[in-house]
Amino acid sequence: MTTIPTTPGMAWRRAGDHPDDRPLAFALGLAAVGALTLVPFVQVLAHLAPLCPLHALTGVPCPTCGSTRAALALSHGDIAAALAFNPLVTLAAVGAFAVALLAPLWVALHGPVPKGDHAGASRALRVAIAGALLVNWFYLIVHGV
Repeated sequence: MTTIPTTPGMAWRRAGDHPDDRPLAFALGLAAVGALTLVPFVQVLAHLAPLCPLHALTGVPCPTCGSTRAALALSHGDIAAALAFNPLVTLAAVGAFAVALLAPLWVALHGPVPKGDHAGASRALRVAIAGALLVNWFYLIVHGV
């Protein structure tokens, strides 16, 4: 019998114990496969993306500026270029894709997942997220993305 990890202030359960786990994992896996099928069309889809209004009006990049170029670089497998365009968006996209792709396997293997509603994230997590956003935005401003 595998033990569930313990983390102060966080309860864990086995994936698959909740009735929503399997359908959600299937949907995430399907989304990851769907994203892969869109890779050949990313160049066309990028032209449909609107220009950044903040950057157009002020010359200052918004926190997500460079996201389209990062997505194009990722679609060509150029992670270094994607990181240069927008590090935070690139890491979030790669992480979300990995989670979505691995979710069905994780549920099938009954891996640990957080238990309960964690809508009220800890103060430390909120500060870390805000800090990451600010550092990323500073990077974009300094590098003129």
